[in-house]
Amino acid sequence: MRVAIGQTNPTIGDLAGNRRQIEDMVVKAAEAGAELAVFPELALLGYPPMDLLERRAVIEDQVRELDALLPLSKRIPIALGAVLPAPEARPKPLVNAAVLLARGRRIATRAKTLLPTYDVFDEDRYFSPSEERAPVSIDATAPSLGLTVCEDTWANVIPYRFDPVAELEHAGAHFVLNLSASPWHVGKPLERRRMLCELAAQRRVPIVFVNQVGGNDSLIFDGGSFAVNAHGRVIDTLPLFEPALQLVDLGTSEPGAAPDAVAEPTGAAQLEAGLVLGIRDYFLKQDLPPQAVVGLSGGVDSAVTAHLAARALGPERVLGFIMPGPFSSQHSVDDARALAANLGIETRRVPIEPMYGAYLDAFRQLFGARDDYGVAQQNIQSRIRGALLMAVANAEGRIVLATGNKSELSVGYCTLYGDTVGGLAVLGDVYKRDVYALARYANREAERIPRHTIEKPPSAELAPDQFDTDDLPPYEILDAVLEQVIEGGLDANAIEPPPNATRALVKEIVRRVDRNEYKRRQAPLVLRTTRKAFGHGRRLPIVHRALRDDP
Repeated sequence: MRVAIGQTNPTIGDLAGNRRQIEDMVVKAAEAGAELAVFPELALLGYPPMDLLERRAVIEDQVRELDALLPLSKRIPIALGAVLPAPEARPKPLVNAAVLLARGRRIATRAKTLLPTYDVFDEDRYFSPSEERAPVSIDATAPSLGLTVCEDTWANVIPYRFDPVAELEHAGAHFVLNLSASPWHVGKPLERRRMLCELAAQRRVPIVFVNQVGGNDSLIFDGGSFAVNAHGRVIDTLPLFEPALQLVDLGTSEPGAAPDAVAEPTGAAQLEAGLVLGIRDYFLKQDLPPQAVVGLSGGVDSAVTAHLAARALGPERVLGFIMPGPFSSQHSVDDARALAANLGIETRRVPIEPMYGAYLDAFRQLFGARDDYGVAQQNIQSRIRGALLMAVANAEGRIVLATGNKSELSVGYCTLYGDTVGGLAVLGDVYKRDVYALARYANREAERIPRHTIEKPPSAELAPDQFDTDDLPPYEILDAVLEQVIEGGLDANAIEPPPNATRALVKEIVRRVDRNEYKRRQAPLVLRTTRKAFGHGRRLPIVHRALRDDP
């Protein structure tokens, strides 16, 4: 059977626009000789719709858009994901369904069986699971197919009560369609291929995986759709991070490739591509002017943020704002200017010393005359800069891109209402080590990030001769511990201290992670790039006493 895989980039709630994407691909698929066109999970509504699902009008409008596709199904059958009312006596009012359209009508509907509730998923809040896992056929002569939705293929990885693919194979399905909206993190494309290749070989059934692409709030979807034969070999793939349509012949005699043999960007290359997509869609899908402003400190975080923004939006839509203060080094100002010249972005320079001086006068009235007001004196510099960035955003219709990285957000090495202002935290799920990897990758063809920015010791430059290591352990130690805490879910006693780290240092890092949840709750939206990002997928109380000492 010749199947057209259409990975679309839906905007959540843009029902007519999403339908038009599907229609355009269906027409092209029919012209190419496809016998079936398949599209992702919730292809009309977009994923994740969250509490939009509680708006009755949204569901009714989406069903009308689904019915608007029926005339086109006379030309070629269409399988796509949609939200439908659940049958009576189900615990939740809706189902997350795979729908098969053909001959101008809906000929089959199969609800999603496995409803994930971990990490960023909350599907049991809205949907009832399927009670039927039976193959369907387009007509009497067509091969029977199993309709599954995303998580339905993960039963080999997560211990669910049901295994939908096993049941479909036992019931005689000739191949399985998996309509997905599977969020991306670095390494996820390979993880999916390995899992589905193993599943296909185990069940001796071909699997077609079609995935959503695009950025929706904090989540980035990579597409990366593919087809696997019954021997567990990849027979065709679609690109990462862009909409695409591909015709796949499931009856091919080609041997296919191992999941690890598929060429794709890895490491910093994949991270850059994902972040660029996340930035671009955050701006474009809101119908906002694609104009960004980034505070340029001369450091690596702001440099990488500006580089990614220029890649995503075009350099003409990115403003670099240089705000030297009393402790800013000349080399930092020079590095910021060199960065802007390399990227081709506009810059403006506003020294903050006059405003800083006015605050010190106010501090003397509030606290009495002192030589040093400690952290309040440091943080007010960051807050002045944050206020200026927001003023530019308000006056010119721009969005501020926050520049803090995951290492800093983890331990609270950031200033509320200062460097945490903005609409989007581009690097909020990127450890410092990976920020440096992104900087080096940015210079793969020509210098974009000044070499001195990459090589110099990091510093907030809020006090004389200040360096990050005055308050933090070296980033190679910090990141190694944080990864075990956040992605690994380990407590202080279970963490293996990295080289040159003590158990006491590990415990202090863990304490700082927990103590600074209140800052992360007030930080901008973080683009997810790892298995566990700050935000919806990591829900911890701000006030708790869960920390404990060694027994």
